[in-house]
Amino acid sequence: MHFSLHHKIVASVAIIGAAAAIAGLGTFATFTSSTSATHTIASGTLSLTAPFSRLGTGAGPIAAGDTMQRAIDLNYAGTIDFSAVTLTTSAAPSSLLDTDATDGLHIVIDKCSAAWTESGPPYTYTCGGSTSSVLASSSIIGANVALTNLTLTAGATDHLRATITLPGSAGNTLQNQSSTLTYAFTGTQRAGQSK
Repeated sequence: MHFSLHHKIVASVAIIGAAAAIAGLGTFATFTSSTSATHTIASGTLSLTAPFSRLGTGAGPIAAGDTMQRAIDLNYAGTIDFSAVTLTTSAAPSSLLDTDATDGLHIVIDKCSAAWTESGPPYTYTCGGSTSSVLASSSIIGANVALTNLTLTAGATDHLRATITLPGSAGNTLQNQSSTLTYAFTGTQRAGQSK
């Protein structure tokens, strides 16, 4: 097939026109506008410490009816408030002192609105403020036992006194026994809030 010069010119113009149309697709102008903002989000800390504690001070030899008082300060040292604190106690080595739920060791915990005044040893404590019950009398061994009447506010300190008693009902089977007790306080953060 033979093309004339006229057909070649027309074909060339058509190709150039098509190329120009394609190139022009991206050249339409549009209005744009934008804005941006930044903010910093920082997580807090949940920290439960015991800056003062006599709980590690042992006692012996004890007899039925004896009591042992030990003070401990719980400090909510972080930046986040707590919703609760629980106490878990365990014994290793263990003996009838901690496994006998009736005649074995029992614990009571009280709080003073001020620091306890300590005397001794043997240690005893008096409160120059007001007292409230944190844990009613219960067997020395317990898991995740709820503690009440605590402050739980970041930066605050609760002044606690644990009184451990070997009941007067303890019989001869509780003689010559020994237990090493561990006290673990666990705090839980407050509920989520709008910030």
